[in-house]
Amino acid sequence: MGGADDRRQAVLRAIVADYVALQEPVGSKTLVERHGIPVSPATIRNDMAVLERQGLIAQPHSSSGRVPTEKGYRAFVDALHDVKPLSTPERHAILDFLENGVNLEDVLRRSVQLLARVTNQAAVVQLPTLDVTRVKHCEVVALTPTRLLLVVISDSGRVDQRNVELAAPMGEGEVHRLRDTLNGVLVGETMADAASSLSTLAESAPADIADGVERATAVLIDTLVDSSSDRLLIAGASNLTHVSGDLQGVISALEEQVVVLKLLASAQELERVSVRIGRENEDEEFSRAAIVTTAYGSDGEALGGLGVVGPTHMDYPGTIQKVATVARYISRVLRGE
Repeated sequence: MGGADDRRQAVLRAIVADYVALQEPVGSKTLVERHGIPVSPATIRNDMAVLERQGLIAQPHSSSGRVPTEKGYRAFVDALHDVKPLSTPERHAILDFLENGVNLEDVLRRSVQLLARVTNQAAVVQLPTLDVTRVKHCEVVALTPTRLLLVVISDSGRVDQRNVELAAPMGEGEVHRLRDTLNGVLVGETMADAASSLSTLAESAPADIADGVERATAVLIDTLVDSSSDRLLIAGASNLTHVSGDLQGVISALEEQVVVLKLLASAQELERVSVRIGRENEDEEFSRAAIVTTAYGSDGEALGGLGVVGPTHMDYPGTIQKVATVARYISRVLRGE
């Protein structure tokens, strides 16, 4: 590629950049003046005509400038060989905010809030799934003589809490024995792997804690094993009400965890950012949106996905870099760095 083809690619990049920044159709004279392309407006108009025939740009009205199409945005993103790095102040602001997290879940909560703020889009993050993380400890706390609190802590720092109602009061010594019994089958295992051991644990438990064991294991299986990957954090959905284009369907879809989990399902490769634009998204709800996703994890294994949802005219280079930076930081936390 060279000559006219290179210039047309430069024209496409300029149209995308201007439209993202201004939300107005871009004219040939504006491109020459603003971007210093060393040809006449007439040549730019000829280039625009070629790009339009290729389906990369469109003219909303006969007398207006051009706007990028979904195909044009895709060509723009595919040509992003080197994404501009974050500035030093941007990077420091991100790290300073995230480094104040007290545990992984707090870091994830801060991450989704930060992504929503710095991209001005909606952000989503999936908490580490319990089918890939291992249980580090299960604490049992007596809230009342007949009510217990189970606190399951995974090696990724994820913390899950569940209440257990007992048929009869349980003393302090019995609570401690229940804790040791549960940890005997949970520690070092994933919740899914421990499920079979949990289901038969009450059969071999001493009579005085058998009821507590049965009720506690039922809660663990019903609420953690069967729902190990449905925890999401979402922030910034209201940002989508302030952009041009009707994204009300996207806002509604963000409230449905199943839809969002499906959205993050492809984010399973560390250090790889995926961009889906408009009708590239399988779900009708996101057919007018652009989605930038990646995965976070440790030891080469993805533990969850995160991403940003916004209009197709989003700032792709900036969004890609910010999503990637936040994911790398979360992975550092998981590695204990």
